[in-house]
Amino acid sequence: MKHTRNFCIIAHIDHGKSTLADRMLEITNTLTARDMENQVLDSMDLEKEKGITIKSHAIQMDYVHNGETYTLNLIDTPGHVDFSYEVSRAIASCEGAILIVDATQGIQAQTISNLYLAIEHDLEIIPVLNKIDVESAMVDVVTDQVVDLLGCKPEEILLASGKTGQGVKEVLDAIVERIPAPTGDPDAPLQALIFDSVFNSFRGIIAYFKVVNGSIKPGDKVKFVSTGKEYVADEIGVLKMKMHPRKEIPCGSVGYIISGIKTAVEVKVGDTITHVGPNACTEAIEGFEEVKPMVFAGMYPVETDQYEELRASLEKFQLNDASLVFEPESSLALGFGFRCGFLGLLHLEIVQERLFREFNMDVITTVPNVSYKVYTTQGECLDVHNPSGLPAATLIDRIEEPYIRAQVISRSDYYGPIMKLCLDKRGVLINQHYLTSDRLELTYEMPLSEIVFDFYDKLKSISKGYASFDYHVVGFKEAKLVKLDILLNGDPADALSTLIHADHAYDFGRKMCEKLKELIPRQQFDIAIQAAVGAKIIARETVKAVRKDVTAKCYGGDISRKRKLLEKQKQGKKRMRQIGTVEVPQSAFMAVLKLD
Repeated sequence: MKHTRNFCIIAHIDHGKSTLADRMLEITNTLTARDMENQVLDSMDLEKEKGITIKSHAIQMDYVHNGETYTLNLIDTPGHVDFSYEVSRAIASCEGAILIVDATQGIQAQTISNLYLAIEHDLEIIPVLNKIDVESAMVDVVTDQVVDLLGCKPEEILLASGKTGQGVKEVLDAIVERIPAPTGDPDAPLQALIFDSVFNSFRGIIAYFKVVNGSIKPGDKVKFVSTGKEYVADEIGVLKMKMHPRKEIPCGSVGYIISGIKTAVEVKVGDTITHVGPNACTEAIEGFEEVKPMVFAGMYPVETDQYEELRASLEKFQLNDASLVFEPESSLALGFGFRCGFLGLLHLEIVQERLFREFNMDVITTVPNVSYKVYTTQGECLDVHNPSGLPAATLIDRIEEPYIRAQVISRSDYYGPIMKLCLDKRGVLINQHYLTSDRLELTYEMPLSEIVFDFYDKLKSISKGYASFDYHVVGFKEAKLVKLDILLNGDPADALSTLIHADHAYDFGRKMCEKLKELIPRQQFDIAIQAAVGAKIIARETVKAVRKDVTAKCYGGDISRKRKLLEKQKQGKKRMRQIGTVEVPQSAFMAVLKLD
């Protein structure tokens, strides 16, 4: 154990985590030059295309320091706030963290929130300034910022460049010297924490775990504590770029287990593995908080008979992404589907894209929203996740919506715009506190529904990417909400309906109609797009019909000849409108989110 080090790399998005990990793999000869590529740990096509890390990736390296060989287990984590659950899981399975700060940009939002996560778990933190080879690097300024934040000495901060490889050897030395070896009792009953899992269509479910106490060998009978199910460990091993089977995974190390599990629901991230029999551990390992979804949206199969396939795909997907939560629901227009909970809008987009790529499931996503408590005149209390589940307006006594306590950390330069944004979103300032002379923490109470759409994106753009945002739900408060319906040729499109604050309904309805007018393709007949609150129409746009120029063949002559042809065309359009249906493209459902 004393030659094992478990560590993760944490940083704000785009500060060079994956590039630095590449250099470490090169220096430790974990990969041959032939297998090496940029951001080699970002194995998903989607990660390479978008240039972001979506999954945490674990890999084992061997490093020789002062003549002794050390085993380093590295976990590269995402930087985007929508994947912070991945980061919290990586942190729970490590003893140390490398905190990377981009020398050209300084300390940013996620740097702080990820750092707090690491400090809560008592991790040893090694600060590294990355990108020091870039001309615009402000090494002295950023060093002072890190010293302020961590309270460390300036000489403890390492300087490195992930691109050129400069200073990476010093980082590896610091990992061996500063990060403590894992603590645990090799002779105690087996306790292993599952921090991730993947589905393999040939071998069943593969769970990744960290051994906290005891050790595990192939052929051992093991039990998953939360489900109580028992299995035989067919194969165990360590993760390099591929899986390498081993005869034993000792205490403090990280590995994978294959035990022929077929059903996805039996493996839960954060569960504990132990032996079967008298030497089983008595309690599970603590460490994972439950995931709290921010955004709820309906997901429906394009073909209604693919409902069961979608369920199977979501269950398999949940193995790989534990922050997705879903439950069945049905809709008038779309049939049977699932109400899914996501951590944010980027998460929603990624899930939808991955379902299509990895499981070939094309899904329709409805407008995201939050869940409300509706009190009826009969004194009942209903939980409504979906505007179509709202009782008739005459039966509603009052509606309560969830409120959050939000903390925004930013530079004081952006104080004004952030205040305005929060006030526009019906926020109430609770507290403001200067962390340093130019860093400010604002605490607001605001409705959860207001931050679902575009709050985070707007916050990022007005603060030039500098503000960090964290929240927790504090309870429900009464609100003046109305149901906004979108009618296409007089028929409500229930997938586009939303619950919205009465004061915002008119603006939102008008914007929705304008946006849909751009997105719905023109048909042979006029399409009326209307926004309605109850029976009152508050906005209307018309998608004009595609028309053939029927009068082209009339050269001059009496006007009644043209009139006759136009009347004939008009009758045809009228008849067509009665039998024609309006196809709403998938982009229309997503465009509602990006209304500004």
